[in-house]
Amino acid sequence: MSFLATSLALGSADYSWRRNASCKDTDPELFFPIGTTGQALIQISEAKTVCDECAVRGKCLDFALETNQDWGIWGGKSEDERRDIRRRRAAERRNARLMA
Repeated sequence: MSFLATSLALGSADYSWRRNASCKDTDPELFFPIGTTGQALIQISEAKTVCDECAVRGKCLDFALETNQDWGIWGGKSEDERRDIRRRRAAERRNARLMA
């Protein structure tokens, strides 16, 4: 998705799911650890624990994937995990086109 398309998607996105998010009253910094070692690993684990109990976890992850959120924990997934999901989905789309 291009920068313009992402901006347009953000402008027209339905954010109402956020009202039901388990993280709505949590310090947002928990979900944006600095680094991937030491204390950051503990922070990532704590953020994912909040996500594990969230009723809108799937919508949060979909939002992050659709709007290319590059940083933070969204829908219980880290940046690297979301990149893997994007790569896997792109490969599936390529394979589907080749099979069609």
